[in-house]
Amino acid sequence: MPQDWSVRELPGKARTHYSMNVRASRPCVQANARGSASLLRRRLSLPVEQLQEVRFEWWIDRFESSREVDDPDIDDAPASLVLAFDGDVGQLSLRNRMLFELAQTIMGEAPPYATLMYVWDAKAAPGTVKVSPRSDRIRKIVIGSGHDKRGGWLSFSRNVAEDYRLAFGEAAGPLVGAALMTDADNGHGSAQACYGPVQFLDAAYRDLPGSLRF
Repeated sequence: MPQDWSVRELPGKARTHYSMNVRASRPCVQANARGSASLLRRRLSLPVEQLQEVRFEWWIDRFESSREVDDPDIDDAPASLVLAFDGDVGQLSLRNRMLFELAQTIMGEAPPYATLMYVWDAKAAPGTVKVSPRSDRIRKIVIGSGHDKRGGWLSFSRNVAEDYRLAFGEAAGPLVGAALMTDADNGHGSAQACYGPVQFLDAAYRDLPGSLRF
């Protein structure tokens, strides 16, 4: 695995397999999910005011055409970039604080204050923003959809601060983590994707610490 990146299993979930591979002569992280969900993640410490944008790319091989972000029972995504942010947990609702304490008890660490996910979806239109039914501290932005885009490299560039405000309606705190996730647990199906470099760029478009390079 790339340096400083490691697999994070999720309670009660089978583990998605992540490995190094090459696609179209380019090194990448390949993810194979079979009724599974887990993260390949790293910790970060980036003030959002230093972060101009994030650039990333993926290659989608296989996914279930019935999966979509609008349905919480089948909202598996063949490719996702997950960003975790710090913030004042004391400002959250009592319900969320209790859920955070429960998660810390089960997983040995508290969830981030907020999680923003860039996801690929089978049907939802790009630009769709969805609040996770499992926690309103997790929000998803669809950045691509459909069946005609699999089998080739797709590149994305996003302004993280603007997307966070769009999803949460507030300014973002420090970026404290990033993860890749391919999951197929809710629909008990399968998915396969490859991930290329993930670049966190400052205003001069220079790599910031934590960028994923091969």
